[in-house]
This record gives sequence, structure tokens and C-alpha cells, in this order.
Amino acid sequence: MMRTYLKVTFNSEGAPPSEIVARLQSLGFKPITGAYDMVYEWSDGATVEDAIWFADKIHATLKGYNVLFQIETITE
Repeated sequence: MMRTYLKVTFNSEGAPPSEIVARLQSLGFKPITGAYDMVYEWSDGATVEDAIWFADKIHATLKGYNVLFQIETITE
């Protein structure tokens, strides 16, 4: 199974964390605890190209909200 893990760094001058989390959940992310803040679990057959497309979608979703994000997509 392929998963995309997301870590978000909030800015006190940006959008509230609850709003950021809600936007990311609308993309299918689930909040988790540990080294990352959220995870997206891919369906079978996802490709590297899908992951790149998704990274662009995350970027567009968070644009203008004054947050930094880091993603890691791995096959487990």
C-alpha cells in the first residue's frame, strides 16, 4: 500500500490550524499522531505520477494560507 505522509508548520500570521486541517481532510487526509500530522492512504495501483499530481493539489489547497508543508510518499 502506498501512503503519503504530511507534516504541517503553522504560522501565527496565517490561517487557524483547524481551518488547515479541514482543508486537508477534504482531500482525503486523516489526522495521525507521531512524526507526521496527517496521512493519505492510496488505493491499489497508484503511481509516482499520481503522487506528484497529489503534491500539486496539496500545494494549491494550501496556497495563501501561510503554512509550510512537507510530504513523504512511501510504499509499505
